[in-house]
Amino acid sequence: MPVIMGTAGHIDHGKTTLIKALTGIECDRLVEEKKRGITIELGFAFLDLEKDFRLGIIDVPGHEKFVKNMVSGASGIDFVMLVIAADEGVMPQTREHLDICSLLGIENGLVALTKTDMVDEEWLELVNDDVGEYLQNTFLADAPIISVSAHSGKGIDLLKSHLKEIASSFKPHRRSDLFRLPIDRIFTMRGHGTVITGTTVSGRISVGEDVMIYPLEITSKVRSLQVHGEQRQNSQAGMRTAVNLHGLEKEDLERGFVLGRPGTLFPSQVWDLKLNYLGSAPRPLKHRTQVHFHHGSKEVLARIYLLERDKVEPGDKCVCQIRFEDPMAGVYGDRCVLRSFSPLRTIAGGRIINPLGGKIKRFSPEVQVLEKLARAQAEDVILVQLELAGSKGLTLPQLVIMTDMESKELEKKLQIMGGKQEVFLFDKDKRSYVSGDMVSNLELQMIGQLEAFHFKHPIREGLSRGELSGKWARDIPERLFFFVLDRLIRQEKIVSDQEFLKLPGHKISLAADQEELKKKILNAYDRAGIQPPTVKKLLEDLDLEMKEVSPVLRLLQSQGNLIKINEDFYFSRIAVEKLKEKIVLFFKTNEEMGPVEFKDMTGLSRKFAIPLLEFMDKEKLTIRVGDKRKFRGRG
Repeated sequence: MPVIMGTAGHIDHGKTTLIKALTGIECDRLVEEKKRGITIELGFAFLDLEKDFRLGIIDVPGHEKFVKNMVSGASGIDFVMLVIAADEGVMPQTREHLDICSLLGIENGLVALTKTDMVDEEWLELVNDDVGEYLQNTFLADAPIISVSAHSGKGIDLLKSHLKEIASSFKPHRRSDLFRLPIDRIFTMRGHGTVITGTTVSGRISVGEDVMIYPLEITSKVRSLQVHGEQRQNSQAGMRTAVNLHGLEKEDLERGFVLGRPGTLFPSQVWDLKLNYLGSAPRPLKHRTQVHFHHGSKEVLARIYLLERDKVEPGDKCVCQIRFEDPMAGVYGDRCVLRSFSPLRTIAGGRIINPLGGKIKRFSPEVQVLEKLARAQAEDVILVQLELAGSKGLTLPQLVIMTDMESKELEKKLQIMGGKQEVFLFDKDKRSYVSGDMVSNLELQMIGQLEAFHFKHPIREGLSRGELSGKWARDIPERLFFFVLDRLIRQEKIVSDQEFLKLPGHKISLAADQEELKKKILNAYDRAGIQPPTVKKLLEDLDLEMKEVSPVLRLLQSQGNLIKINEDFYFSRIAVEKLKEKIVLFFKTNEEMGPVEFKDMTGLSRKFAIPLLEFMDKEKLTIRVGDKRKFRGRG
């Protein structure tokens, strides 16, 4: 698998000169770089260590003004070559660059002690001891320190040997198969158009594939690819890659954007981080502090929101939120670097634990969930991310960026966890998942809603699906609502009786006066037949208010004794069924029926005839054609 080495070290300690001595490649390509003799932008080279094994090299600037460019390059490397000049020793940017590498999670490397031709042996020995002592509490504590001279060639072969040893034994963790390439250079080639470059941090891409620029979410197509200046049909994680994009102008893009596949990244203005505040920081870090935030090849201004305290002391770690003005595209486990707003210096690093963060109330129970997420391993990450997502759930593509797992491995784990009912796939079309605990919680809530309804409305059969969804499930995805409801119906914990939902064993409980009222109303409609009183007339006859009569009318309707035609009229079901029989009989000898024929057949006035005719249409017994009705025969 391809391996990338990056340089680090103070300005003018000979990083670029050493790279040229190792590879023969001049990394300083800008006129200003050559004129000033310093590296400003990232430089790229490669070293063929053996057949079919090419080490990619990123040369970073050492000047403090260009630390943001250094971070951009360091974000894509596997191990570091810390370059220290023998005539100066450890300097400010030596320390800051090493801090940055540590904060980015780099754990391997070596030290090149350069310019040894400019000092005597005694001084060289002193510097060597001094460097070794400085590195004692760093990830380079046991790293080899190689004395070299780019001008005389002393130590170059030994350095190559050590590089080969590290690179060949190094097994870079390339993370998921999600393709991502943070853009660090953009230029135009005559006859080719816009070209972007960067280190492919995960996944692979091929010529002809559709791609998307994040966070803009504009699409393009890969016209051609180059890896280390050579034409390729594909590029994979760990390769320095140049991508020729179709249909985009240089002005459309900027450093820090991310190239990915469409629909695989989800830019957000809020990330949850595990923060590591450097012990060398000059003062405590306060809530809502503004910082320069570095992620991949992007630098933005951001604000830190401390969730469980008001300040962080130097050397402490905590969970926090970082909020941006514009969306950023990140993935679980990504490393970030934070530099103070003024004066500019590296003060902290962070690891993304939730790239789709929402605003969390400080000191709330959700903060403990984030703490659990920061400690979680493997499938535990899946469960905690779903716990954090709540009833909204997460789609499979979202879970990829929320876990940084390979898609096949993730799907396999989800399948196993689904078998244990730890997670549920509630929407197959969108591939949306929710935690088993959330489903259990929603089941209890749904049953509780019906219990409360039965208690409050003892004479109603139950709730319709629409009523239950509208009153309780406004913030729950519709598919999840029906998924939970169907589970409860299958488990016989909820009964679906026609359009009503109720709990098993629920029986209508009428008070004595309501039971009497029910009989009065039913008798009134049965006697009236197809010429019933209006609701207003019924209330007058009973000398009651609508709030007293309405529940009983609904009950009679739900039990099938009354049929509601409109807001003014209820009809006895017996009377309506008899009327249907007359209509069927009429059409046995007639092709059509007009209002006059209907009135002649029933003796009804327009007041009753029109609502009943419209009801018969709705019941699909008849169909209206102009002013006439034809027999449809489905009622």
